Amino acid sequence: MPELITTESIASKIYFIRGVKIMLDRDLAELYGVTTSALNKAVSRNIDRFPPDFMLQLNPEEFANLKSHFGTSSWGGTRKPPRAYTEQGVAMLSSVLRSKRAVQVNIEIMRTFTKIRHMISASDELKTEIEDLRKHTDDRFQIVFEALDQLLDPEKKSKKEIGFTVKEQVELYG
Repeated sequence: MPELITTESIASKIYFIRGVKIMLDRDLAELYGVTTSALNKAVSRNIDRFPPDFMLQLNPEEFANLKSHFGTSSWGGTRKPPRAYTEQGVAMLSSVLRSKRAVQVNIEIMRTFTKIRHMISASDELKTEIEDLRKHTDDRFQIVFEALDQLLDPEKKSKKEIGFTVKEQVELYG
């Protein structure tokens, strides 16, 4: 049921291929509770709803890369490369698959895509802020950065011997 589908389980099925976030037909079929064949047949009956920026067919090289990444056993004898759906393609699937589960799963997938987009945006903003901070503090806090470098670089530290050392000449006892 949809309540068992977590953001993490959906996010683990989102891949970056050709610079686009996509989900594979087999993963979507699993989430929707249908066979991959049934999903692809529904899409084929409504192919005009899936332009190239909504759905793409993986090329043999991309398919081989995925198979080697996940292991061949998990592909169950698939002979042709899978279809991959972009975020817009996944949204369009809700109009093709009309079950209540499909609608609920689509809502969760859209939320996951949105969360990923926000995380990427937040990450970029954080990188920009750190770079700005570094630019503004380089000159004013140079002494602090030098002190940190000395603490972090063990070779620059002066090593002091540990233990008791005799400073006078050792006489032989006889």
